[in-house]
Amino acid sequence: MITNKKYLVGVFNDEHTLIDAFEKALQKGVVIEEVYTPYPIHEILHGMKNKTNITTAAFFYGLFAVVMLIGGMYYAAVIDWPLLFGGKPFNTFPSFIVVTIVATILTITILTLFTFSARAKIFPGKNAVIIDVRATDDKFIILLDQEKMGVGKPEITRLFEANGASEIYEK
Repeated sequence: MITNKKYLVGVFNDEHTLIDAFEKALQKGVVIEEVYTPYPIHEILHGMKNKTNITTAAFFYGLFAVVMLIGGMYYAAVIDWPLLFGGKPFNTFPSFIVVTIVATILTITILTLFTFSARAKIFPGKNAVIIDVRATDDKFIILLDQEKMGVGKPEITRLFEANGASEIYEK
């Protein structure tokens, strides 16, 4: 988010008034930049229509991990340093399963974390852009970019006030 933009911020006290204002704003053709809430609200998530491919990436990370782990363990136990003791066969595949499952979960978790952090441009030392501090406590925030709202500011202000906004301001 670029901080030199002008935003219109609507502050709501509860999720029901937020959802009403959000749905009516979408019906009027308002382009909503972002919605900040203290907890996830499914109606907002579906209404924003932001799709992510992180689950697909996680699947391929898991596939990559399984192939590399089984391949590495097979190479180490069968090809590079085969140990024959107690009549065990060269390929001790069943012993690889538990290690593969645990290491695959670890690999998916770490790579998905890095993917999410890179995609969201979150990294150590980055200054956080906080629109309204109260959004993490008890307020619900609708953020509109004034250049891309799609509807005039007075009409949006009336819409938010009619649907229970406790405060509307520019930032």
